[in-house]
Amino acid sequence: MSVDEKTLLDSYPQIAPESAGTGHPGHLTPEQEKALNHLRDLLTAHGHTERMDDATLLRFLRARKFDVGKAMEMYQACEKWREEFGTNTILEDFTYPEKGEVMKYYPQFYHKTDKDGRPVYYELIGNVDIHAMYKITTQERMLRNLVWEYEAFTHYRLPACSRKVGALLETSCTVIDLKDVSLSTASHVYGYIKEASHIGQNYYPERMGQFYVINAPFGFSAIWSFIRHFLDPVTVEKIHIYGSKYQKSLMKQIPEENLPVQLGGKSQCKGNIYLADDGPWRDPKYIGPEGPAPLSAAESKASSAQPADAAAAPTKVEKVKSDDSLVTAPEHAPA
Repeated sequence: MSVDEKTLLDSYPQIAPESAGTGHPGHLTPEQEKALNHLRDLLTAHGHTERMDDATLLRFLRARKFDVGKAMEMYQACEKWREEFGTNTILEDFTYPEKGEVMKYYPQFYHKTDKDGRPVYYELIGNVDIHAMYKITTQERMLRNLVWEYEAFTHYRLPACSRKVGALLETSCTVIDLKDVSLSTASHVYGYIKEASHIGQNYYPERMGQFYVINAPFGFSAIWSFIRHFLDPVTVEKIHIYGSKYQKSLMKQIPEENLPVQLGGKSQCKGNIYLADDGPWRDPKYIGPEGPAPLSAAESKASSAQPADAAAAPTKVEKVKSDDSLVTAPEHAPA
């Protein structure tokens, strides 16, 4: 991203809506304000200069219940990972030309916004064909694409949505479709989902808004009733589980005109919905100094070049078997 951090932050609202509650920018108690200043002073003393804005530091503080020591440890671990993983330059130097093919076997995409103006992220897990997918890519490249999407979400989607709403938006609305999912599918994709969850929870804290699981198979509610006891109550409140009759409830959060037709809504787009990335971040009225959101790697100029990543997509059956051994079985916490 060519625009500097301060210029970008100054270009869209930095005060959260009233509905966000305490602990968010513009809505701090005296104790929370003190914790924020203390954390910033400590990080500054340790030489940190980037991603030190109120919103970022408060996300780490909220993730650690405003325990300054634990928030500092989490922040520093994240900065270390960003350096080692190449996250700070991933929008510029990672290309994913196989994305169009991968989406046929594991659809993951953003499409428009919910009633609160947040980007909506979809995963259609029932469509997963892990064996076909790993003939054209690797789990490592899928995770790099996931981080690419997180960074695009942070630097392009959220600023545009915040400008449209007129308040700071920090989270996404997530929809996970389990239609036709099987235990075999869930177990095969578990390795990727486990790593994806680790990245989301540890390096992009407090990015999950409302979370919907739809077309949940028979018996899933019993599993969820067991799992929910191990989760933070604040997280549990954000998660909603529905069977096949989900449309009415889902459309209370996602306007019918924004919900894809394949999920019972009225939203259609030209071309491939998995690659279109429709939303305010495509509207010139809401694009700021960051410029237009990058096209998917499959559509960009860079996609005609060889992947920048050292690990080229596998083409041999032996490679697929090697990567498939990484995949073992169910959990999720996406953007």
